[in-house]
Amino acid sequence: MENKEQICPIKSRVGGQALIEGVMMRGIDRAAMAVRTPEGGIDVETWPIQEGKNRPWYKKVPFVRGVVNMVISLVDGYKCLMKSAEKSGMADEEEEEPQSKFDQWLTRVLGDKMFAVIGTIAMVIAIPLAILLFMFVPMFLVKGLDSLVELGYWKVVIEGILKIAIFVGYLALVSRMKDIQRVFMYHGAEHKSIFCYEAGEELTVENIRKQSRFHPRCGTSFLLIVVVISILVFSLVTWDIAWRMVLKILLLPVIVGVSYEIIKLAGRYDNLVTRIVSAPGLWLQRLTTREPDDSQIEVAIEALKPVIPADRSEDRW
Repeated sequence: MENKEQICPIKSRVGGQALIEGVMMRGIDRAAMAVRTPEGGIDVETWPIQEGKNRPWYKKVPFVRGVVNMVISLVDGYKCLMKSAEKSGMADEEEEEPQSKFDQWLTRVLGDKMFAVIGTIAMVIAIPLAILLFMFVPMFLVKGLDSLVELGYWKVVIEGILKIAIFVGYLALVSRMKDIQRVFMYHGAEHKSIFCYEAGEELTVENIRKQSRFHPRCGTSFLLIVVVISILVFSLVTWDIAWRMVLKILLLPVIVGVSYEIIKLAGRYDNLVTRIVSAPGLWLQRLTTREPDDSQIEVAIEALKPVIPADRSEDRW
């Protein structure tokens, strides 16, 4: 019976994130990150988390847990991304390039912390810019168009189309960057390795290579669901610009919470409804994932192994 349980396919709670030359995995009670070092080895780091029976109450409450998990994912993901840049040698490569006087001044003032500080500033700036680009720009464009031509309820439709177009266009442009393409290859390795584990197969390069790189619980799918839910929610909100801006910010946690529950169901069940819900996100992952090479799959394996629980049945979602 024990062997049957070990090979029985499951819907796992394990999730991950692609890093710079690496992968981070998060299980029910432990997380790990594996990074390919400049010397060719694989650096693995693990740490405990509270996702099992003793996890905080707010992580068990529907809708609330989605907001909390998103904040935790952003913070942990950023920390791991910065660490992977250092471990992979990316930070050293940037230091070898000729520095401007401003760069030299930053190096003197911040020393070894310069890369982390600049990364933090970039993240702080990136979040408001993302809100501006995906939430406010479509609104202002539609409002401006409405002042020229009476749009009526078509304002909702046009704003929704603009949101999706901006989101997909942004991913399409980013996916063309050479460095990002390697990150997307690790993203594919992350998905494939999780699929292999869920199928109950041995974690080998050969077994993982044949798995799909499109996973229903992917962050790309989650973000697309957030965009779609926001379109539906804001179709009921006033078009008074001041109030609409305020409500867009206030309702964002609600939208995130609802979107999390939807993607949770899509990852847990496999039926006609969940397949329809997952289809657009899976298609969009053609932009954010790429087929990994064997060395990248090896990194994903090393990141996944430490987070697999001793009792496989505890990881059923």
